[in-house]
Amino acid sequence: MICVLLFTCLYMVSYLILTHFKKTAEFVTDDIEDATVNKIALWLCTFTLSVAVCAVLLLPISILSNEVLLTFPQSYYMQWLNGSLIHGLWNLVFLFSNLSLVFLMPFAYFFTESEGFAGSRKGVMARVYEAVVLLLLLALLVLGIVWVASALLHDNIARKSLYDLWEYYLPYLYSGISLFGVLLLLLCTPFGLSRMFSVTGSLLVKPRLLEDVEDILSCTTFEEDSLSRKLNCGSTASCWVKLNMEGMKKEYQTVLSKRIALEMRRKASPWQRNLGYPLAMLVLLALTVMCVLMVCFNVLELLLDETAMPRGMEDPHLGMASFSMFGSLGAAVQVVLILYLMVSSVVGFYSSPLFTGLLPRAQDTNLTQIIANCVSLLILSSALPVFSRTIGITRFDLLGDFGRYNWLGNFYIVFLYNMLFAGLTSASLIKTVTWAVQRELIRAFGLHRLPLTVSRSTVPFRLLLASGLSKIQ
Repeated sequence: MICVLLFTCLYMVSYLILTHFKKTAEFVTDDIEDATVNKIALWLCTFTLSVAVCAVLLLPISILSNEVLLTFPQSYYMQWLNGSLIHGLWNLVFLFSNLSLVFLMPFAYFFTESEGFAGSRKGVMARVYEAVVLLLLLALLVLGIVWVASALLHDNIARKSLYDLWEYYLPYLYSGISLFGVLLLLLCTPFGLSRMFSVTGSLLVKPRLLEDVEDILSCTTFEEDSLSRKLNCGSTASCWVKLNMEGMKKEYQTVLSKRIALEMRRKASPWQRNLGYPLAMLVLLALTVMCVLMVCFNVLELLLDETAMPRGMEDPHLGMASFSMFGSLGAAVQVVLILYLMVSSVVGFYSSPLFTGLLPRAQDTNLTQIIANCVSLLILSSALPVFSRTIGITRFDLLGDFGRYNWLGNFYIVFLYNMLFAGLTSASLIKTVTWAVQRELIRAFGLHRLPLTVSRSTVPFRLLLASGLSKIQ
């Protein structure tokens, strides 16, 4: 009952999110058949997204449940919170995530693209038959590729895997999918940690460092009025000068957004302007440095202690001991870091050049993009528990089938993964901080207005100092 209530709440939240981004024209059409197919595909995407959100919450719920049982060991109202519930939740998330990846999402894509076999009666069932046939062919292709891979790596047990589908074949496939998700997190998370500074800075009001906002706002207003008059002139038939209307519209939108941002900065209170932005940057920097330090400490533990290796456990034994050496405070920090890493991985995923086209837009995302986004988020979220345990963010061992992955017992893979994550995150952090300081100094001293032919690195220090002193005066 508790799992059903939790999943129902997540399903409603996921449905509200998807309806905010979906393209309304695909669901309000004269063709009843297309509208029905799109609704069914949207329900499958909602189920997948709710499973992804539940996978993100697996470790935080488990860690917080343990701390609650430690704080209230004899509470009558907490008897429902036990190891059996947490273990069952992990197993359900593992089952539904693999079910969505292997069956539901491919079926949703084939279902929306199918039109029925030639000669068959048109309708929803004809599309169902075609989607099922394509799904079976895809399953045979994927299973064949996995069997060939297992035969190349483990020749002695490859033949047995044909007769032991559930115990060996499918876990091997799940292990490959999880390894792909963990590698994707390795690439996206360090990049997302560096991008979090710029994304957060765009949402907050920056302090006025050697900058006259009133002067810049008046110039931007004049530029906006000039572009508006040119656009009005270009739209009339009496104007006989041919103008580049598309480029001018884009420039007008850029100037308009700049003016709105400057007005927000002018209306912001001194506390919001001078305290909010630096405090947010310090919090992000502290979280990122804490992640790097925990990974470095985990590398030392891997070299000295075999128990630091990620492994699975059958009974979580909740309420017996804290999973952090700092008690409840350390457990709360672990939960915050896990959620921060997930947000950073999503930001890095959508900021990378390969996946920028998948970024959803409000009321303008077609169904194919929604399916691709749900699959991507499910891969990232289902790999998050393994990722967090592998880099040492938490000491809560993996439950159920999450701990049965073949590569988790390989010391060299785990050690190299930790080293790569620490190195990539440190390099991204150093580059982001140095470039951000340089960019703010260039904007503060007005050097960004220099022509492109003048190299800013060749500007003498005396000129830089004189420009800064004149602005201060």
